[in-house]
Amino acid sequence: MGEGRRLVACSVVSSIGDYNQRIIDEFRANGGKPPSWSGSSPLLLLHHRGAKSGVERVNPVAYLDDDGRYAIFASKAGAPTNPGWYHNLKAHPDTTIEVGSGTVAVTAGEVSGQERARLFAAQAARSPQFAEYQQKTDRVIPVIVLTPR
Repeated sequence: MGEGRRLVACSVVSSIGDYNQRIIDEFRANGGKPPSWSGSSPLLLLHHRGAKSGVERVNPVAYLDDDGRYAIFASKAGAPTNPGWYHNLKAHPDTTIEVGSGTVAVTAGEVSGQERARLFAAQAARSPQFAEYQQKTDRVIPVIVLTPR
């Protein structure tokens, strides 16, 4: 019975990984506008290094432009835990992102209080599923601001 659960978990992870890779490939082939992305927020490609493993990774992430900074939301679709990239950015805040057809060196920092509330409310107004994600979880969804260096 335990093995069956692992197989299901692996197939879910594999399909998420396949979906992310397809979005990454489309993003790069289409100047940052993947045709199969139907979300109301633009995407960037977040490069991050594993907090423990040091392995380099890339994830497509919805963002909100905040006067030249990029706000991203560690929603994980309302899961009870933060996404892996959140922990990786906390450990290694200097990184790069791909936006459109360019690459930008950024420093990641978590915001709180009124700034977090303002950015999260703006994202939820543009993409209502973010408000739904917050309702699904007991944790406060972290907001990370990526500031160009």
